[in-house]
Amino acid sequence: MDINLKLKLLFTDRAGILASLAALMAAEQFNICGLDVEREEGRATLYLEAEGQEQGRQRLIDAIAALPDLLDIAVIQTLPHEKREKRMQILLDSVSDGFLFIDEAGCIVLMNSVAHQVLGISPESSLGRRITDLQLPDYTVLECLSGRSFVNVKKDIITKTGRLQLFVTCKPITDSRGRIIGAVEIMKDMKEIKSLAHALLKPRQITFSDIIGESRAVKDALSFAQKIARTDSYVSIQGESGTGKELFAAAIHSASGRSGPFVPVNCAALPEHLLESELFGFVGGSFTGASKEGKPGLFEVAQGGTIFLDEITELPLALQSKLLRTLQEKTVRRIGGTQEIPVNARLITATNKRLEQMVQERTFREDLYYRINVLPIRIPPLRGRPEDIPLLAEHFLMQLNPLLDKPIAGFTREALAELAGHSWPGNVRELRNVIERSAILCSGGEIDVDVIMLSFDLDQTRREIRVQGPATAPGASLHDKLQRYERQIIEEALSCSKSIRQAAATLGLSHTALLKKLKKES
Repeated sequence: MDINLKLKLLFTDRAGILASLAALMAAEQFNICGLDVEREEGRATLYLEAEGQEQGRQRLIDAIAALPDLLDIAVIQTLPHEKREKRMQILLDSVSDGFLFIDEAGCIVLMNSVAHQVLGISPESSLGRRITDLQLPDYTVLECLSGRSFVNVKKDIITKTGRLQLFVTCKPITDSRGRIIGAVEIMKDMKEIKSLAHALLKPRQITFSDIIGESRAVKDALSFAQKIARTDSYVSIQGESGTGKELFAAAIHSASGRSGPFVPVNCAALPEHLLESELFGFVGGSFTGASKEGKPGLFEVAQGGTIFLDEITELPLALQSKLLRTLQEKTVRRIGGTQEIPVNARLITATNKRLEQMVQERTFREDLYYRINVLPIRIPPLRGRPEDIPLLAEHFLMQLNPLLDKPIAGFTREALAELAGHSWPGNVRELRNVIERSAILCSGGEIDVDVIMLSFDLDQTRREIRVQGPATAPGASLHDKLQRYERQIIEEALSCSKSIRQAAATLGLSHTALLKKLKKES
């Protein structure tokens, strides 16, 4: 009976080992089917696969063991090239693209499972066969054997399972001398590409890892927020403007496990007469100008998710009463409607005012305060955590660097000291604006103190311009005067805006146009 024998042989490296081994194998009537050789530091390891008769197995092993310079012999189950091929097959089968490899004769040497499914052929019936002998929908890969390449060619093919749209890339495979020894075809399903594009276009979820800070105050706020994220209880976030209240709210939603959307609402940004219809919706024709179809409110839109009411203290008292009823009953009634609609949306509120004081002044309902203030989170102002300023500055610079046409490595020690000494009335939002402005004005590899323009610097600049007038010097030209006026207008727009993009909109310029003007000034 024929057997397959695999051996690992360790020799002292010398000339003629393979010749001695081949002669011995022939004498014992065994055929060499596979051979791998590894050489290192005066030793040679041979991995041998042989076929022969069962009764000659032990005699062959004894004969090999008697060879000169043999240090060790062992029977093995798998040769190194078999392990490499197995790892390659597992790797190819784990990707979503189809892979097909052919040799120089056009025979299939390797395919992954996706390619088998796309082409509708089984491994048993295809490996080792010429692809022209198989009924395949496309033979583009054969053209690569003459040196041609194809990148992302759109193909419409008909398979046993239906019609497929693919992007196909085919390239020749060459050896170390540049000779073509085969070709590879990669097949991408257009459905997979569209799904990936859709995933990339979806807004990225904010998580707790997006909140930057090593100060004790921030760590405490983060720890508390993480503990209460998976509960359904209402959360009240208090903190000055620009401290990142919405960031905390979005992170809590992401960690909550809720499948519905995160719906942020700025109560101060909506006119009072629209607030009720936006929050609670309306039925068709309920008031002048209302659409016939009606509209669901944001509490309904946030079904199964989280509704974030920023600046909740801007709600009028009458609307506070309706909000309280919604939270108690967990239902909403649209304007003009009679039906109570169940809602399951977790409420997170935020304000930059002191709710307790507003309750005492009777400008905020006491019963609503106790309803929403179940889990309070207070976010510290930036001036109360100066150790976080370098971290935030580096983080914002890292975000801005890809948008700039100049690499900026970081900040000088003097620049960081300047940032640490500021009171930051606008908190993290103001810091980001300062970093963006400094990065644009920076002309070196690091941001230095001379390009850092804080809020009081801008105010001082405006005062100096008003006192000194538009002329840069006695006898200045019209061009110089116009440039000075333009600079004053841009600086005032920057100081009154949350970002350069918003300043550009205020000035009636594109974001790119304003960036060019700022770079020119720097």
